[in-house]
Amino acid sequence: MKPEDIERMSFDIIEKEAGDHGFSKKTWPIVRRMIHTSADFDYIESVRFHPEAVDAGVAAIRAGKNIVTDTTMALSGVRKKAVEDFGGRVICYMADPHIGKKAGETGSTRARLAVDAAVSDMDGGLYVVGNAPTALLRLIELIREGRAKPALVIGFPVGFVNAAESKAELLHAGVPYITNEGRKGGSNIAASVVNALIIMAGAGH
Repeated sequence: MKPEDIERMSFDIIEKEAGDHGFSKKTWPIVRRMIHTSADFDYIESVRFHPEAVDAGVAAIRAGKNIVTDTTMALSGVRKKAVEDFGGRVICYMADPHIGKKAGETGSTRARLAVDAAVSDMDGGLYVVGNAPTALLRLIELIREGRAKPALVIGFPVGFVNAAESKAELLHAGVPYITNEGRKGGSNIAASVVNALIIMAGAGH
């Protein structure tokens, strides 16, 4: 089978098993792609959308704004060519040697310092967290201080320490978000959300 045939069949299976899910035409393509990526239907219950999230994300992509990620894994999973076609870039500072050096000198985490380094890059764009709760918590701090102004935060840190808590905090950060409740998440899930938005942005381009 061709990849496109497998994807189409997978989506058909998801549609059948999801049943009457209650999501809108704007949000369901995103949740469906999350399920396609993870084979995990729990996201139907746990995903959370800010009312302006999808419109904000699509508009930012179409406007050529940047997408900043907290991991190289999320970076590798995003459809970079499509973002570049709109005039934007996909950026991650986690592997930057200056970030690593500063983390060693200050005792801070690379995830936290990478958020600080990306403040100007994320302006009006997307910040995507698929791994580090530290990154999401730092981002929320900067947003509340008025120093960081992303159009949309995609927050799916995963794990047992501060992952669920950081996502709960995002719900009250005062910025459009797409996230989920609980410990589940990951860079692959975060990238799938971005890619769904990129596809939606291209549909009307």
